[in-house]
Amino acid sequence: MAQMWRLGMKDMQILPASRHRSNLKKPTWIIVLVSLVILFLICAYVYPPQNSTACYVFSSHGCKALSNWLPPAPMRELTDDEIASHVVIRDILSMHPSLSENSKIAFLFLTPGALPFEKLWDNFFQGHEGRFSVYVHASKQKPVHFSRYFINREIRSDKVVWGKISMVDAERRLLSNALKDPDNQHFVLLSDSCIPLRDFDYVYNYLMYTNTSFIDSFEDPGPHGSGRYSEHMLPEVEKKDFRKGAQWFTMKRQHAVIVMADSLYYTKFRDYCKPGMEYGRNCYSDEHYLPTFFHMLDPAGIANWSVTHVDWSEGKWHPKSYRKQDVSYELMRNITSITESLHVTSEEVKEIQIRPCLWNGNQRPCYLFARKFLPETLDNLMLLFPNYTSI
Repeated sequence: MAQMWRLGMKDMQILPASRHRSNLKKPTWIIVLVSLVILFLICAYVYPPQNSTACYVFSSHGCKALSNWLPPAPMRELTDDEIASHVVIRDILSMHPSLSENSKIAFLFLTPGALPFEKLWDNFFQGHEGRFSVYVHASKQKPVHFSRYFINREIRSDKVVWGKISMVDAERRLLSNALKDPDNQHFVLLSDSCIPLRDFDYVYNYLMYTNTSFIDSFEDPGPHGSGRYSEHMLPEVEKKDFRKGAQWFTMKRQHAVIVMADSLYYTKFRDYCKPGMEYGRNCYSDEHYLPTFFHMLDPAGIANWSVTHVDWSEGKWHPKSYRKQDVSYELMRNITSITESLHVTSEEVKEIQIRPCLWNGNQRPCYLFARKFLPETLDNLMLLFPNYTSI
């Protein structure tokens, strides 16, 4: 027994030393590897990955995945202008909506001149006097009106050039005029090619009885999204916050007020989001200013989709235009039955983003209006109007 003990002790004295010598290099490599990982994480923390192209070497979504994994970067100190802006916006957003039996929807028409669907809108408004107001920004010539609801409703207008800040200026001009009436509680921006898809009561209830603005906003990492961003917008607007969306919005009164109160972010987009920027890039403020502004300052207050339908299926610079032969009951039924919003990124390998259209938490039809209808479709729409608006 004693001999066995002595042999055991001898083995125990020899074997550990042998294992130590054979594995001598392993702890060294582990220490080096761990040190490199720690160094990488420290660098990534100090220099956030969203401002670097290195993380895109292996995946276009590398930066986002790494940012989610890393601890948040230290908050930068806000400028005096940002602090002042945030204080004003916070106080405006804290105001409760003052809905009453006199509450109205303001319909804001942004048009170069005549309104080809004025007769259709007249049908839409009939019998609902006192629940809506109309404002027309005619940038080229004063329209000749057929409907009593549009007579003398033009505001002071100015020239509007597609793709330039003058488009945003016209939107703000419409909002400022509509805000003069304290009963206007929701604001709808429409073009001369827009038509109503539902009857007035449906539209009124849809917009008034939700605490949401239907402002389109989504992240497009491609050349027609984040590729339009300019670092001259720093520090107030960072690339990670840059968003894209359709200009055709509806917004509640608090949001309309903060748009009018804003000069800081508006100035950034006026100066650094325009056609013919550096390196031949084009940026269009009407597609990026409001989507980015609300994503940064009240992301929970917007729906991230527009209630105005448009068809981009042709893949061109402009959406599909509907001609007379296109307009049928089946077309209108198909548009009004859509319950999911769709966004397509501009990357080489495009990403399709599909989300349900939620109204107060419940999935509902997405669209109240549609656009890009040519004037020749008016007669067909007038015939179909009583039927398709009640689908």
